[in-house]
Amino acid sequence: MGSIMANMCHSKTNQRLLFALLFGMLTALAACGGSGSSGVAPVQTAQGIRTITYGGVSAQVVIHMPSASVKNALVLYHPTVWFDNLILPSAENTLEQFKRLLQRDDMLLVSVAYPQQNREVGEGLREAEAALLWVKNEASKALGLSIGRIFIAGHSQGAYVVTRLNTLHRTDGVIANAPGPLDFEFRCLLEERGSAPVSQECGLMVSRYGPASANPAPYRRISLLSFTAGFKADALFVQGLNDSTIQMRSWPLFNQAVQACKDCQRSVFLEVAGGHDALFTNSEAREAFNQFIDQRRSK
Repeated sequence: MGSIMANMCHSKTNQRLLFALLFGMLTALAACGGSGSSGVAPVQTAQGIRTITYGGVSAQVVIHMPSASVKNALVLYHPTVWFDNLILPSAENTLEQFKRLLQRDDMLLVSVAYPQQNREVGEGLREAEAALLWVKNEASKALGLSIGRIFIAGHSQGAYVVTRLNTLHRTDGVIANAPGPLDFEFRCLLEERGSAPVSQECGLMVSRYGPASANPAPYRRISLLSFTAGFKADALFVQGLNDSTIQMRSWPLFNQAVQACKDCQRSVFLEVAGGHDALFTNSEAREAFNQFIDQRRSK
């Protein structure tokens, strides 16, 4: 395993609907690292939910299985959700949004409800990694099917997660839409100066390490700008050019650093019209997403 592994009845249905509505509102407020709002309406969906465990680490996943017996898999990661009682609806919503993107219904989709509440950015990577390794090593037997290629994809902080996973484990391709936080130090400095809304993520870091102005190292350590090398699979990065100012300030720096990587597989950067949710709203981005997977499904 990678370095991280080493070192409801009717009332429940109503609760789930409430969670989905709250998720939409919270996502609109989630500007951690300039990630901004997903802009994608929450979707209530009836998918298969199960708890998986790999290497002693457990996580809930939402699974969509098409009828074909041999499948490629797409493992999905949701954007920022501040409260862990909302991560399962967020994972359901993320699965539905990516399912709509696909121009086929022959892929196994596994959407991971990785935790974020009271955790530093990136701490949920432990559960995110466990779910990926479960798909790679145990899902075929557990689900009674044959899995071929495995792709991972995420939106916003979910794109941050898949980018970091790409430095740890080989897959058949990575799709990251508007990854962030790119520069967490800058984001938390803005909050410190009263120039950005207060977030739980920055507040947690201040309580643990002090303000970014006095102790920037921990903030830099978890910024995605610190993870721009060692990519083990080809990656498609999608960014809407009308995203938040915070995101667009650091996007060119991230692009340049990844393109300069000497030990990375091929990375493609696609900049399109649209906001933080450009992958889900821009036809060019959707086409690029499907082509990226198609070109690697039978390699």
